[in-house]
Amino acid sequence: MIRNDALDLLPVRHAVPELLAALAERGTAVLHAPPGTGKTTLVPLALAGLIGDGPKRRVLVAEPRRMAVRAAARRMAWLLGEEVGGTVGFSVRGERRAGPATRVEVVTTGLLLQRLQRDPELAGVDVVLLDECHERHLDADTALAFLVDVRAALRPELKLIAASATSDAEAWARLLTAVDGDGPAPIVRSEGEGHGYAVRFAAPPAGIRPAHGTWVDMALLRHVAATVRLALERHAGDVLCFLPGTGEIARTAGLLAGVDAEVLQLHGRAPAAVQDAVLRGAEPGGRRRVVLSTSVAESSLTVPGVRIVVDSGLAREPRMDHARGLGSLATVPVSVAAATQRAGRSMREAVGTVYRCWAEAEDGSRARFPSPEIRIADLTDFALRVACWGDPTAEGLALLDAPPSGAMAAARSVLAAVGAVDEDGRATERGGRLSRLGLHPRLGRALLDGAAEVGVRRAAEVVALLSEEPPREYGDDLAAAWRSARRGEDGYAARWKAEARRLERSAGEAAEPGRGAGPGRGPGSGAGAGNEDAVAGLVTALAFPERVARAREQGGYLMVSGSGARIAEGSALRATPWLAVAVADRTARDATARVRLAAVVDEGTARWAAGHLRATGEEVHWEDGDVVARSVDRLGAVELTVRPLGSGAEPALVREALLDGLRREGLGLLRWSREASELRERLAFLYAQVGEPWPDVADGALVDRAGEWLEPELSRAARRADLGRIDAGQALRRLLPWATGEAGRLDELAPERIEVPSGSRIRVEYGGGRPVLAVKLQEMFGLAETPRVAGVPVLVHLLSPAGRPAAVTADLASFWREGYRAVRAELRGRYPKHPWPEDPSAAEPTRHTSARLRRER
Repeated sequence: MIRNDALDLLPVRHAVPELLAALAERGTAVLHAPPGTGKTTLVPLALAGLIGDGPKRRVLVAEPRRMAVRAAARRMAWLLGEEVGGTVGFSVRGERRAGPATRVEVVTTGLLLQRLQRDPELAGVDVVLLDECHERHLDADTALAFLVDVRAALRPELKLIAASATSDAEAWARLLTAVDGDGPAPIVRSEGEGHGYAVRFAAPPAGIRPAHGTWVDMALLRHVAATVRLALERHAGDVLCFLPGTGEIARTAGLLAGVDAEVLQLHGRAPAAVQDAVLRGAEPGGRRRVVLSTSVAESSLTVPGVRIVVDSGLAREPRMDHARGLGSLATVPVSVAAATQRAGRSMREAVGTVYRCWAEAEDGSRARFPSPEIRIADLTDFALRVACWGDPTAEGLALLDAPPSGAMAAARSVLAAVGAVDEDGRATERGGRLSRLGLHPRLGRALLDGAAEVGVRRAAEVVALLSEEPPREYGDDLAAAWRSARRGEDGYAARWKAEARRLERSAGEAAEPGRGAGPGRGPGSGAGAGNEDAVAGLVTALAFPERVARAREQGGYLMVSGSGARIAEGSALRATPWLAVAVADRTARDATARVRLAAVVDEGTARWAAGHLRATGEEVHWEDGDVVARSVDRLGAVELTVRPLGSGAEPALVREALLDGLRREGLGLLRWSREASELRERLAFLYAQVGEPWPDVADGALVDRAGEWLEPELSRAARRADLGRIDAGQALRRLLPWATGEAGRLDELAPERIEVPSGSRIRVEYGGGRPVLAVKLQEMFGLAETPRVAGVPVLVHLLSPAGRPAAVTADLASFWREGYRAVRAELRGRYPKHPWPEDPSAAEPTRHTSARLRRER
């Protein structure tokens, strides 16, 4: 019996006629409805014609999370007075409760993508509703893009709705342009009729350190727990508290020990029974509840009894270091849209209260929406999906955000290494098999190739461990975690066993022709029935060949990718020569990655699994101030064997290493006499004042032109000492403009010396900004104009008879008129034997004393 009383309470019912009309006219629509209006539960029933007067249709509803799938299906079935599996059903990975009579089926977006790739027409489906688009999960973005393609090319009659509570509806409408090209899709808005909520800011105390990586200051969690206690004292109803991850949930639960309420933990890994208990609500007359939840409760779910929301203000987002192949989670401030979603959980049944654990002044600085996953996540799975779809670059897909080129390049490199795409990025037959497994391509490769080496069942069991990281209490040794999962009776063990069975079936269906279960082409003989460590290591190395790691002499490990890695103190893995790292993360503050889960491997397995990264050859480079030449057999960054080459190194490689040394340490590695340095200074002056054909003699320019002026000496050199024997001055003259004849004018344009009135030839210094002539003052008597070189007046440093600076001028005539008198008054008494005429511009220049000058006359 349909529960019309409950349906009538859902505000979205007023928008249903407009939505049905939009679909009838255009075939697409964007449904913008605030949290709690019923868009997830009432709208699919109306679309299917199960309530109201609409036509009978089959509707597929896609939700971002398995928990939301089950909850939505259960709620819709309850509204119809039925059990799940009849008119309303659901499908998630490893579980399906739907049948021939099912008219509304709720699925995860990941499962929808798999169906689209098996059957792009979605035969038998009339309407697809993509829920919670605002969360910007990669699967949802991809599914929407594929569905737009399907409507345009295969099934224009397929109805498509993007539903969101807080997103940019106009942007989605532009993506959903009708097949007939008649402008953006209609936007249907539903006004919320919730009870409203009051926001209270509960700023944490000073001194709390910002979160980084997955670390959150315990002081903040104490503040969140204290806020929960305060809310329980001041308000009626249950409390829903949002925290970034399961670790923070467990620690906060500990801080709430003794509180007069039942404390429940809600997250994606919680056992299904716990999830169901939370979503059913408390028993009448039962204790109040405090539900500590990750972002899974932000949308699609209603937690009965909740009147209060306590928001820690933090969320977790994926991050990917594409250069090292390391993924991690980052703790970030929750966006405005997500905070609004969280707050909306408080007003479903009465006026709510929201405590935000941050200062009100910080509210305006938060991002409007969560970061689109396509911008920040590993795109390997996405790249395989679009390659199988026939658009390897994704340029033709209707995406709100284009995938970053660097992330796509890294993804295609991984796919090429596992044989999933060809050199043009198009999916191979093997790539098609991998895409149908419902696994990340790395894990798909490990399943298929591992099955051929160690048997389907064992490969499936290890891959199931890799697809969902075991609980921390299982430890960091993958083989030990495998044994724990087999013995375990907890929620994780149950999920693991179900997934292992699913993968075993999938591996059999996707097996490559001619390849059965072991022994295969690799070192599988060492992974016998009793050697679980070897099996775990082999399968992990197949999944993550870049993370095969060898122990370093100085401690820690070096991965094939080039990242350093460290094992926790006390781990049984610390003494192992080789590891295959399954889970590791590296924050911006860490020099090395922290290993969370790994398996022991031997060197043979490591070489085989990462064989595509093996290279043997000569390596000649500049290191520690000299040329190092050696023959190296390496596995990525890991050096397997090294042999010095001595004089047998490839000359071209040696020459490049020497050039690198010159770039790093400068041209001081050559032999520079005083004459050579002065020649370089003269040429630098001419290049600055005259330009071409005079050469640029800066370090970078000279290294770039090494073939013109350092040959043949450079090609004969083999080490640093040989560079020190090259006469830089002699080599530098090779750059003079001999071909034009200008080289002959070097002494004219930039002379080494200038003859002054006394007859002395004084050296010109070119090392500063302008040429300098340092000369005794008396030797310049009678000279009215300042000497010039290349048209530039020299800077005359006039010296006392003792050679000490007396004055500096670039205008002799002006100095004789205005500056000389003061210098004469200061120095005449100190040097009485030297001439100090009244008029120096008309006096006779001399190098000598007044007495000798008279004698010479």
